[in-house]
Amino acid sequence: MKDTYLTISSATEEQLFKDKGSKFFSYAYPVSSKEQAEEIVQNVRSAHHSARHCCYAWRVGQLSFSYRANDDGEPSGSAGAPIYNQILSAGVTNVLVVVVRYFGGVLLGVPGLVNAYKTAAQLALSSAETVEMTVEKPFSVHFTYPQMNTVMRIMKDSGARITGQDFKTECVLYFSVRLSLENKIREAFAAQLYSAVLKDELL
Repeated sequence: MKDTYLTISSATEEQLFKDKGSKFFSYAYPVSSKEQAEEIVQNVRSAHHSARHCCYAWRVGQLSFSYRANDDGEPSGSAGAPIYNQILSAGVTNVLVVVVRYFGGVLLGVPGLVNAYKTAAQLALSSAETVEMTVEKPFSVHFTYPQMNTVMRIMKDSGARITGQDFKTECVLYFSVRLSLENKIREAFAAQLYSAVLKDELL
């Protein structure tokens, strides 16, 4: 099972593409939710309040994906879709690309707009650093104090990443493992510590 995906490491510097007097400023951002993406779009729109169009596309998800492409008043399919197609071409997810257009007085026509938004998005994405991330499965394990050493050994042997703990009347560890190692850690607990309670947490 594939348990990695590509995204960008940080927001990019502003990129500029010009065509027949129109200026297309483009930006790429790493995002983790549609709410975050839409908030960034509003911030960009506010920063370019005199621009005629603020078009964008985002793609969010690791195993299943959601997306949106917005033409913001440009002819249907001439802006958002070309931007989104560049995200797909780059093979990245958890990414937002925004292209702001300042009209230069000359109509570009739909083919010209498609090319302009495609090129502007391409400039933004090509200026970003691409990084490979791991899809992890979150768990919690409930156990007693005498079982601590066994639990920690399983954590280490399985390459688990501990994300939290709660030691009160019982011990609880929160951790994540690579999705491809999920069965390995389930089998380890079943074989070495069957009395511990292993629970799935929400992704």
